[in-house]
Amino acid sequence: MEIEKAIKKAKQNNQKAFNFLLNEYWDYVYGYQLKRIENENDAEDITIQTFSKAFDKIATYNEKYTFKTWLITISKNIHIDLVRKEKSSINSKITNSHDNTVYLVADESPSAEDKLITEQNLAKLLRDIKKLKPHYQEIINLRYFQELSYKEISVALNEPMNNVKVKLLRAKKLLADIIKKSDPLS
Repeated sequence: MEIEKAIKKAKQNNQKAFNFLLNEYWDYVYGYQLKRIENENDAEDITIQTFSKAFDKIATYNEKYTFKTWLITISKNIHIDLVRKEKSSINSKITNSHDNTVYLVADESPSAEDKLITEQNLAKLLRDIKKLKPHYQEIINLRYFQELSYKEISVALNEPMNNVKVKLLRAKKLLADIIKKSDPLS
């Protein structure tokens, strides 16, 4: 799938297009933030928020600019906002006023990662899940073992639903990569 086609499909709420764009640009945005703040966890959190906001506002994307530049601008602004909020109140909870709005994204067809995950032996799968960072382990557990909806996970984690969706996409990709590395035949 080419970038322009994926963006058009994403504007039509196509989940596979969102997944493609996330996979295509994750390392770039994450690398940008890691160089900027030199903290892996914070860089990952800002990257998740960047994609969450970008997917929420994809309809406003202007094709005159490169998609990568648009993502970096969003990422930079999120970081600036976080720094400002931390300066004004260190103990304040950092949220976005638009985060309370619920967006329904169709996620009916299982992705390649979903299929790979469900085909695995449960014991081996649990070992592979333990290789993920704790927050990814938690979101996989809530979605696949406790079978919670995005909305229920959002409430359980006290996080905006778009962040939950992006984290779950990322967790599935990382888990699928772990499974592929440990079982080269798959």
